[in-house]
Amino acid sequence: MTVRERPAPTAREAAEAWESLFRTQVTLMRRLLADDIWDELSMREYDVLFTLSGGSGSMRLRDLNENILMAQSSLSRLVDRLERRGLVRRESAPEDGRGVKVVLTDAGVRLQKEVGVRHVRSIEHYVGSAMPADDLATLRALLDKLRAAQSGVPDRSQAAT
Repeated sequence: MTVRERPAPTAREAAEAWESLFRTQVTLMRRLLADDIWDELSMREYDVLFTLSGGSGSMRLRDLNENILMAQSSLSRLVDRLERRGLVRRESAPEDGRGVKVVLTDAGVRLQKEVGVRHVRSIEHYVGSAMPADDLATLRALLDKLRAAQSGVPDRSQAAT
């Protein structure tokens, strides 16, 4: 039987998979938040610096917002705090005079890397010690597949019309 011939999952199967993913994420986030690595930055601040570092050091504010689980107004205030600390700066987006880019400063890059090393060690401790490498590779592939598929799944409000 090929993948295409397999029956679609039931609503219950999809819900059970989601619940497992969600509960695992909550459990791990609580453990990561409790680690003693968040002296210089909160986890949310780190997430902004980390996301910017993956975007070649700068991103439009709206693009940054798409990659962070936070309301745009909260993100804007968080960026203000990071800017006051000298970790990011705002610049006009050259391709759009009204757009704003958030740019990592050298201090922001340094702090993201320092906290990032400790954060990766925590992740390795909680996640890496729980499964062998081949299981982690399979998990990552499945999660990447689920995330990538979302662009082709219409929102419920769109599907109803």
